[in-house]
Amino acid sequence: QVQLVESGGGLVQPGGSLRLSCAASGSILGINDMGWYRQGPEKQRELVSTITTDGNTNYADSVKGRFTISRDNAKKTVYLQMNSLRPEDTAVYYCNAAIFTKVDGRWRWGDYWGQGTQVTVSS
Repeated sequence: QVQLVESGGGLVQPGGSLRLSCAASGSILGINDMGWYRQGPEKQRELVSTITTDGNTNYADSVKGRFTISRDNAKKTVYLQMNSLRPEDTAVYYCNAAIFTKVDGRWRWGDYWGQGTQVTVSS
């Protein structure tokens, strides 16, 4: 059973920083793209950033220059360094990954999500 476990959320003042981590565990043969999404109060879930296996990154316009995504393939972990945080960054942040794992006795690619971690930016 594959699991994605996030950590690092919390309460921070505007202008502050947080670092989110997401570690994959379970019967994993490979991991392709990894990324972060967020869902603010009364908003739809939106893309924050993604990273490929060889380190190519993509960011939402709203976080460019403030957030940095990275990954450690050996540790099966993706990170999101968030700087210059704003109140509008307040949301539940979800980790996402495309993982090659065994399902019902067969190896296949699947799309997996973490449980989410709350980030609140407020003074």
